[in-house]
Amino acid sequence: MNSFKERIRKLAAQKSPLILANDYDDHKNLESRTIQNIKTLHPYLCAIKFNFHVLLPLGEKQILKITKTAHEYGLQTIADIKLNDIGNTNFVAAQTLWNLGFDGIIVNPMMGPASLEKLVSLSHKNKKGVISLCHMSAPEARVTYELGVKMGSKSTQIYKLFLEWAIKMSTDGIIVGATFPDIIQYCKSKSRTLNVYSPGIGTQGGDINSTLSAGSDYLIVGRTILSAKNPKRVAQELFESARKH
Repeated sequence: MNSFKERIRKLAAQKSPLILANDYDDHKNLESRTIQNIKTLHPYLCAIKFNFHVLLPLGEKQILKITKTAHEYGLQTIADIKLNDIGNTNFVAAQTLWNLGFDGIIVNPMMGPASLEKLVSLSHKNKKGVISLCHMSAPEARVTYELGVKMGSKSTQIYKLFLEWAIKMSTDGIIVGATFPDIIQYCKSKSRTLNVYSPGIGTQGGDINSTLSAGSDYLIVGRTILSAKNPKRVAQELFESARKH
């Protein structure tokens, strides 16, 4: 089996860099709606992402059915739980998610570089991926991710420190919001090989063209598709925009 990074890159090249954030606030008929999304939207996607609040109400059998369906339709699966804990807890959580069929996990590097390195190493041994937070898409992200920090004699900002760790620990990518193309451009300039995953397209104000031009590799789209009267048509329009770039 190829690595997560290779698998998702191949799918993005074959189809598009779009990732569906299947993050419903309303959990009614969540399993059936999710499976329908996979069957309807898979031609326009390379992966599907599930946030913590979506996974919590689902049972083991439901999650296994969803991830199996996603794989049958040629999609990678990402658990967006922003994992951030001590080493053993991280390993148990990661192993549980892998057993449930997930290919990649989004983590919070606040766990520290040593813990991040160990988790990346374990994940890669199992052909799984780790995507690390760097800078989020919400407007208030500037309040925290751009805070100044001091490491010994060196002063920097939190997102730059997280970027440095992601590069050093060879994560499979970083999260940088589409609403901050300047940050995307900065991160990409520091490492052309580090993949950037950008949430916030559409509803939050992120634009496909400016996000891709800044250097993002994958576009994470949720409410713009999920809340549309015709999700398939919207997904197709986004797909076409991304493919034209």
